[in-house]
Amino acid sequence: MSDLSKLNQVLLHPDRRFGADLDTWLVDIGGDGLEKAILNPEHILPTIREAKLLGLGGSGFPTHIKWEFVANEPSDQDKYLICNGNEDEPGTFKDRILLQETPHQVIEGAIITALATGTNQIVFYINPEQEGSLEAMKEATNQWSETDYVNQVSNILGRPLEFYIVASSGHYIGGEETAAIESIEGKFPFPRGKPPYPAKAGLFGLPTLINNVETMANVSHIIRNGAEWFINQGEGDSHGTKIFSLSGDVLRPGAYELPMGTPLSDLIHIHGGGMLLDRKLKAVFTGGPSNTILTPKDLDVPLDFDSVQERRSSLGTGAMIVISEGTGVVRRVTEYVSFFANSSCGQCPSCKTGTFYASQLLSRIDSGNGTRADLDTLINLTRILPGSGRCHLLDGAIKLLDSSLYHFMDEYEQPLRHS
Repeated sequence: MSDLSKLNQVLLHPDRRFGADLDTWLVDIGGDGLEKAILNPEHILPTIREAKLLGLGGSGFPTHIKWEFVANEPSDQDKYLICNGNEDEPGTFKDRILLQETPHQVIEGAIITALATGTNQIVFYINPEQEGSLEAMKEATNQWSETDYVNQVSNILGRPLEFYIVASSGHYIGGEETAAIESIEGKFPFPRGKPPYPAKAGLFGLPTLINNVETMANVSHIIRNGAEWFINQGEGDSHGTKIFSLSGDVLRPGAYELPMGTPLSDLIHIHGGGMLLDRKLKAVFTGGPSNTILTPKDLDVPLDFDSVQERRSSLGTGAMIVISEGTGVVRRVTEYVSFFANSSCGQCPSCKTGTFYASQLLSRIDSGNGTRADLDTLINLTRILPGSGRCHLLDGAIKLLDSSLYHFMDEYEQPLRHS
């Protein structure tokens, strides 16, 4: 069995049932990465840097840079690690599978991260609707708390290593990192202004590192096998693997862990089994609905952050929502922008009013009651709104709208009333 095959089974294969018992995880391949980390804590950060692990929650930001910021903060105080599993965006479901089916690898990755950065308070922040994930993580952290691993890491840190399971607010915006901090502190998840950044003053004013669940799930494997092994998992110039949440008009929707750089055509036609009813592909909403659109001419694109960006799109969380010919793009964009309008926390007037106004204009156009003036106003919103909110919600909604206008302007113009 190749290393890649084994990694895929560890991350995504529910029949292994690592969520049920820590001993099962440790007998297989679990613990090896943590044992190496305990023996040489100073090697963890350089290894993650060399492996070029990126944040897999959507940004693709180099993981080691965030770690270094927190590691460089004074160690005579508590530091926090938030493992972000809020995952509330339509079409994205990778994190709940990792949390529910293989929680031990997420926890082991978090413990190694704590060693590398000097964090001793680990918070698993999970969407309350994912009851299976919450229960699995509660059981798993209780098991880890009784191991000698936690005692060894606590001794190295000079402070007790502690786990917390916190249900998020359930709001979409609660996944934004500063909103997550507010929520954990018991407040409404309003995103904070920056600076200060969480690495300097995060949870309860203390240094805080925030990483996505999938990012954490890779850490123990990298430390166990080395940076070169991880790099070689990717295709072409890409490195590592990525879990893609594939949904929509495909025969086999699901979560697929594939080499980073896998062509979009392979994801849809090989792993996803092709299009439903042999229909033609019309578009793919990439990274969930808060990103952009790819079309049939982009089927050859390697699915990695840089290559997708070169096509005026974004990899995001790795969610791929496939639609076939016959599906109205304006109708789908209307639904998604309405979701964002309803999810706005209302803190930024440009976001609350902008997403609501865009949603109203889209509904008018989609129902056949829109005018050229409505479409022109919609286009103008894509020019004046980006960057005017504290978080990514407004930018995500406008990015999707702008991408749909770029690729499918004819579908916006066709139903307009000539008045």
